[in-house]
Amino acid sequence: MNGIDIFKNIFIIAEAGVNHNGRLDLAYKLVDVAKEAGADAIKFQTFNAESLVSSKTPKAEYQKIDKSSDESQLEMIKKLEISFDDFTKIKKYCDSKQIMFLSTPFDHPSIDFLYNLVDFYKIPSGEIINYPYLRHIAAKNKPIIMSTGMANLGEVEEAINTIKTVNSKAIIYLLHCTTNYPAFYEEVNLKAMQTLSDAFKIPVGYSDHTLSIEISIGAAALGARIIEKHFTLDRELPGPDHTASLEPGELKEMIKAIRNIEKALGDGIKKPNKSEIEIRKVARKSLIAARDINAGEIIKKSDVIIKRPGTGIPPKYQEVIVGMRILQDIKRDDFFKWEDFK
Repeated sequence: MNGIDIFKNIFIIAEAGVNHNGRLDLAYKLVDVAKEAGADAIKFQTFNAESLVSSKTPKAEYQKIDKSSDESQLEMIKKLEISFDDFTKIKKYCDSKQIMFLSTPFDHPSIDFLYNLVDFYKIPSGEIINYPYLRHIAAKNKPIIMSTGMANLGEVEEAINTIKTVNSKAIIYLLHCTTNYPAFYEEVNLKAMQTLSDAFKIPVGYSDHTLSIEISIGAAALGARIIEKHFTLDRELPGPDHTASLEPGELKEMIKAIRNIEKALGDGIKKPNKSEIEIRKVARKSLIAARDINAGEIIKKSDVIIKRPGTGIPPKYQEVIVGMRILQDIKRDDFFKWEDFK
């Protein structure tokens, strides 16, 4: 498997999804919020409702929270469509704000349309068994981020193999995910990130559908290379995804916390940090004279005590200096130095 990681830092995707409610002005506002919060990218969803959903498809349970439950999924999704022309405008707006534009394609025309707009293709969890879709994206020869919600390990392997059959050098990232809105804590299973990493030897991240920010922060601490999180301008807005999304202040707080976790992770080398070098001089202990000792005396065990500071001979050498002859006077509470015995 291809273990290439092209991100220097944890890559944070602010998932706008369809929380623009089909309105270009709201999409622009979402871009502003994502940029202000410090996200690396904002992601939308590109689709043609008629190509995506059968007229007979019912709403998912979480979608029924949104007002009229007799409305079909197709009728709901039609209201959330944004045209290709508007997505081109959103991409230009993202460029002007210096935030990466991403969008998940849900059909083949959208895959083709997004080719010149995105640096990555994002594959949603629902398409992981859609092999014609996977092959189409693989042929575009762009890095791929693939969510794995609802899938078992074998289905993930088959999806990766399908992509690799078309493009053996494809750069793939996997996002562990629980496809429920909101996802329950007991169903998050963050340890599955490590399972995916061990199984496929490729970078793994987390797509978070919980109601809080701490799970994404925990995923970052566990080594997630990408964090994706839904956000909205206002959870009270009508639409299927708003209630399971962060509001602007929460998104900003989450990203700040992830950046702090990222700093705290470090390089993994166990060594004293720069700030500790000075502190250890006073926090560690040394071998200290228990009494005034005259030059020429032989050091006895009772002559040596262990106290701060740590700038003298370390305590581990106590047995070494006992029995040695001191060459110069030393006062009580002074620390011993090797020069005292040379």
